[in-house]
Amino acid sequence: MPSLKEIKGRIASVKSTRKITSAMKMVASSKLHHAQVAIQNMLPYETMLEHILKSFLAAEAEAQTIYDQERPVKRVALVVFSSNSSLCGGFNANVIKVMIKAEEALANELGKENVEVYPVGRKVAEKARKLGYQVKCDLADLVDHPNVKQCIDLAMSLGERFANGEIDKVELIYHHFKSAGSQILTHKTFLPIDIESELQRDHERDLTSNVATQKAQDYLKMKERRKKKTSGEDDVAPLNDNFIVEPDMNTVLSQLIPKMGHLMLYTALLDSVASEHAARMVAMQTATDNADELLRQLNLQYNKSRQQAITSELLDIVGGSVNN
Repeated sequence: MPSLKEIKGRIASVKSTRKITSAMKMVASSKLHHAQVAIQNMLPYETMLEHILKSFLAAEAEAQTIYDQERPVKRVALVVFSSNSSLCGGFNANVIKVMIKAEEALANELGKENVEVYPVGRKVAEKARKLGYQVKCDLADLVDHPNVKQCIDLAMSLGERFANGEIDKVELIYHHFKSAGSQILTHKTFLPIDIESELQRDHERDLTSNVATQKAQDYLKMKERRKKKTSGEDDVAPLNDNFIVEPDMNTVLSQLIPKMGHLMLYTALLDSVASEHAARMVAMQTATDNADELLRQLNLQYNKSRQQAITSELLDIVGGSVNN
């Protein structure tokens, strides 16, 4: 059994670690709030662009551009989003696992030289280089400072290479942020853009709470639905869809669809950043809870050892007095 001094040292060490994990949890919670605000500021633009595209597709189903036409796949690019630092649970490990699986499948079909990787995040970039993948650029700064212009530049670069036939398909791997307690690992096609499936994808996000437990999330959703029902917020006036298109539908779509691509890339970045902070917040909360449990056990062990030492001393005193 360890001595009282050793147990005291372990208690002090666990208390010090608990202070660090608790502080990191609060920092991650604050960063998560800022990431949620960034997503919320992007949503009105996303909603309006999607509404316009849906209206155009309903009016002109045959309209096509170079960005939504499929062709035989000979060369593929993977855009993979991760974090720059660790201590966020299985966030990076899950992304890297999907990237490796996708790269191996494509390499078996097309050859390793025909698969390119665009890493957004230091962790996935380091892993891709270590495995010998074709890493095209380093976009680690985007994770710390999400930037619309850099996302547009990357989307335009990929779009130009796709239009010129240098690559035939672009895929995204990232975490879709649904709530602080739920991040969905997503692997989808970026180019060619499937407008219909993209407009029908899951848009549900909870951007109002940092609560990570499922029970609390369900309660907040129910409360929000009741509030909307009583206030009548769902009864929104529809947008006038009677568009006059000049010069023609294909020309307009050739401008709108690249904007849709820019939005998809920027949305994936914001979702990945928010998911990282949510995963780190949950991981640090779990570490803090584990430290509390360990402290409880160590304090119990310390008190038992201390009581045992006191009992032994009393027995020695009593034994000595009886002998005398």
